[in-house]
Amino acid sequence: MRIIFAGTPDFSVEALDALNRFEHEIVAVYCQPDRPKGRGKVMTACPVKLYAEEHNLPIFQPQSFHDSETQAELADHNADVMVVVAYGQILPKAALDTPKLGCLNIHASLLPRWRGAAPIQRSILAGDNKTGVAIMQMNEGLDTGDVLLEKKCAISPIDTAKSLHDKLATMGAESILEALDNIDNIEPVKQPDDGATYAQKLSKNEAWIDWNQSATEIDRQIRAFNPYPIAQTNASSDKFENKVLRILSATVTNETTNKLPGEVIQCEKGKCLVATGDGVLRLTTVQLAGKKALYIKDFTNAYNLQKFS
Repeated sequence: MRIIFAGTPDFSVEALDALNRFEHEIVAVYCQPDRPKGRGKVMTACPVKLYAEEHNLPIFQPQSFHDSETQAELADHNADVMVVVAYGQILPKAALDTPKLGCLNIHASLLPRWRGAAPIQRSILAGDNKTGVAIMQMNEGLDTGDVLLEKKCAISPIDTAKSLHDKLATMGAESILEALDNIDNIEPVKQPDDGATYAQKLSKNEAWIDWNQSATEIDRQIRAFNPYPIAQTNASSDKFENKVLRILSATVTNETTNKLPGEVIQCEKGKCLVATGDGVLRLTTVQLAGKKALYIKDFTNAYNLQKFS
């Protein structure tokens, strides 16, 4: 098939690579314009652009698909289908209708649950035990189109947003190949209205831990926000007071305590236990502001944590 690909972050790259390697012709790659990044605000290309450059694929980076010039350029590709994976723009009807078979989206959830921008993180935060990918025929709504194909994936108690992202990226690449191979025989399934939820974009403010929550809820927050924006708290120790401590990993224990939420039960000899609103959390990897990440064994050799707030 003649395929237009539209995507921007790492999650999109595996699907682009699969389409590029398995006998499909990528006639155009669309991605977001370069953005300033880091402290120096250096203009930086997205992962999809870097892949396209490496493989000599034609790259297009319009600010929007709403202007007539971009729409005409899109039509000039004479594509059979447009595959969209975390592109980062809403496509107008004119763009959706341009390819012969329309636009297919790889979405990282079992629709209609977790439509929207952050389905991977929201599924972990909510305590879901399964998720998956859906290949969807795009319409003008937000992830409301008919589902062509769906694959399920278990969410393990130790999955982080990163580990689940990687599993679903691979599953999405496999699924889009399968959908395209069987496109003439697939019966689209209309999404039910029942069970629809929306995965709002992540906010850095959500990364602050509320120790009044249960150990289970805080553990989900830590896993859902790794690698971004990383769960954090204010911490005090024998050597500092109210410094930001990022918590990269932790486990829920079976221990009980009468200490107040946020109070440290034990922090020595490679062990750090913290009281929560319900249960006890054991920290395993932490990072003090401005320092490198450390396993708790190494961290407790240097600091004796006393309280979180």
